[in-house]
Amino acid sequence: MDLGRFTKASPGTLVPITGTDPRHGAWEHRAFLPDPLPSECPPLTPATYLAVANARAALASLDSTARQLPNPQLLRRPTLQTEAQSTSALEGTYAPLSDVLTADEDNPGTADLREVLNYVKMADTAFDWLQQGRSLTTSMMSGLQRILVAGTPSDVAASGAIRNMQVVIGRRDGATPADLPVTVARFVPPPPGDDLHARVQDLLAWMSIDRSSEIDPVVAAAMAHYQFEALHPFNDGNGRIGRLLIVIHLLLSGVLAEPTLSVSPWFESRRYDYYDRLLAVSTAGDWDGFVSFFAHGLRESALATRDQMLALVAVQDQLKDVVRTSKLRADTAQTLVDYAVGHISFTVRAVQRDLQLSYGRANSLVGQLVDLEILAPLDPEGTYRRRFYAPKVLRTLVN
Repeated sequence: MDLGRFTKASPGTLVPITGTDPRHGAWEHRAFLPDPLPSECPPLTPATYLAVANARAALASLDSTARQLPNPQLLRRPTLQTEAQSTSALEGTYAPLSDVLTADEDNPGTADLREVLNYVKMADTAFDWLQQGRSLTTSMMSGLQRILVAGTPSDVAASGAIRNMQVVIGRRDGATPADLPVTVARFVPPPPGDDLHARVQDLLAWMSIDRSSEIDPVVAAAMAHYQFEALHPFNDGNGRIGRLLIVIHLLLSGVLAEPTLSVSPWFESRRYDYYDRLLAVSTAGDWDGFVSFFAHGLRESALATRDQMLALVAVQDQLKDVVRTSKLRADTAQTLVDYAVGHISFTVRAVQRDLQLSYGRANSLVGQLVDLEILAPLDPEGTYRRRFYAPKVLRTLVN
């Protein structure tokens, strides 16, 4: 890490760390320990306040649209799957969105798909816990991290706990394989130990307090996101958990009523600016630059999510019209259309279970919607555990 970039405006302390490298022997360096977040808003320019206001307006429009839908929770899963694909891609785990949307959760097929689908499971769990009134704690965060890495190469004995080892993030331009990793890292987060545990607890307590009279919720979400990424409290999954915390924070602050926001596609398309903006807070206290970038990201993400939500609702109405003009009269046919919007691919057994039908009735209903070209088999030649999907729904999500 380039220690010379850290100025007096840096909101933290460079603390000594030591270790031993097989090639270089004993070494000494510094890691960055961020200060606890302040209780007041950092200095921001008028342009950044305008960006924050625009983000708030876009988030309000997204939330208003979600509230007007008969069943906004129906669209949560497609949003989460889209978010899972992009947030994992930011961390180097890539799976095509169409594969993520249509994957068999019980048998994903690849390690990358398992890791992406774990994000969906983790986010679902987090939102359920929030609805139950659970507080943000290190135990809660550790539980989410364990879900995220379960069954992946990152699932090690230390999973599900605040890290007990030093980690480094990235490599600076010009670094060679022979260089000592800690000195050529882009960023070195704090060492393990009591200070790291205390800072994580401070952050979660800070997020749990209503600060709307002092700090706009968008600014607070930006500050909390930076702090989590700077602390980097887990061995793996910090980026994905940190971006999930953005939505959690907006839910806790009342800006969103439903977790329908997908933020990572925007950040993924600007990943290097994103990393640079985070680093500039640590090195120079550039809150204004990061908050402005973050607010623009939330605004664009909210607008894109709202557009996709409305597009899905339009497709849902079109497919229901097909049912209404057919010879089918059962309400369960309309319910299955809803199900196909919220579950991009599924088996007959899943329909039987979730719609509480007999297997024969579920199988017949799926077949009737296939005949109407509302549904189609994912693998027309397959016979075992056949999965079905609504082609118009999938095209809406991947285009």
